[in-house]
Amino acid sequence: MKVTINDVAKLAGVSMKTVSRVINKEPSVRKKTYDIVMEAVNELNYQPNLAARNLAGTSSFTVGLVYDNPNAYYVIDMQNGVLSRCKDEGYELVIHPCTYTDANMEADFITMIKRSRLAGLVLTPPLSEQSSITNLLDELNIHYVRVLSGRPTDDDQDTCIYVNDYKAAYEITTHLLTHGHENIGFICGDKEHKSTSERLEGYKAALADHNTQFNNEFVYDGKYSFESGVEGAKALLADNNKLAITAILGGNDEMAAGALFASRLMGIAIPEQLSITGFEDSPFSRQTWPKLTTAHQANDVISQHAARLLFTKTRGARNQDKDIITSFTPSIVIRESSGPKQ
Repeated sequence: MKVTINDVAKLAGVSMKTVSRVINKEPSVRKKTYDIVMEAVNELNYQPNLAARNLAGTSSFTVGLVYDNPNAYYVIDMQNGVLSRCKDEGYELVIHPCTYTDANMEADFITMIKRSRLAGLVLTPPLSEQSSITNLLDELNIHYVRVLSGRPTDDDQDTCIYVNDYKAAYEITTHLLTHGHENIGFICGDKEHKSTSERLEGYKAALADHNTQFNNEFVYDGKYSFESGVEGAKALLADNNKLAITAILGGNDEMAAGALFASRLMGIAIPEQLSITGFEDSPFSRQTWPKLTTAHQANDVISQHAARLLFTKTRGARNQDKDIITSFTPSIVIRESSGPKQ
């Protein structure tokens, strides 16, 4: 027979209301009481009925993950990170794709929030960068945490998880410069994403710090897609007698894989004649030949900490999670696609 909350209460020697308060992680529960109830929960393998919890009162036990990103690997990693934390907290997860350019986006948000009775939201780029969305959520009094490209500021430490794309791009460009490459092409992602400008600025800063002149002809404005990487590489390498590019930094791994594909079609040896690097360490970086040098971005860990921060907000200031990391810097992974300038 299915274990009920009444069974847990009897075994723990407490009321059903006390069991409910423990399961709902109310901050006023004493540690001794919490431990006794959780011991009974584990012994009986009790599984709370999340739907019933949502219907029982004003508290919601559902959070949402909202995204608008063409990279399926990114979305899956973000989803897995949030979901793992939801399981620990006893919450359900609603995953909601959006198109941030849609004129009906705000109405779509309101409908989704009311229909799902959300306790809070995790927002990913570029939605997390839209003030119209955060203003709307503030008006609706909905808790939210934003995952953002950038560096932390004191104003929003309690609402943001930052990814330091600037520093990672600086380091990966430095890697190429220290291998003798001076003419480094850069294939940018979508202009709407703040990560694009952050990575470009990191690239420029590394050039400046190594006394290398920035050349706007080396920058191709593209999209975060394989096809854009192909087009960008062809454009940058079409007149290579003039530009003499010996390395290309792709705005993400899809673009870098596209650049590698285009280079192969043009008969260019990698890395002997051209070094190529990516960004994010997605499966694309390990599925090419040679495998891509890239910047590892632990999206599942990043989103897990975003969910942890969200739950501290839904629980209130009395029950904070002191182990939350609010700033991440992708780390350089050196593989076979980059090498010394020949």
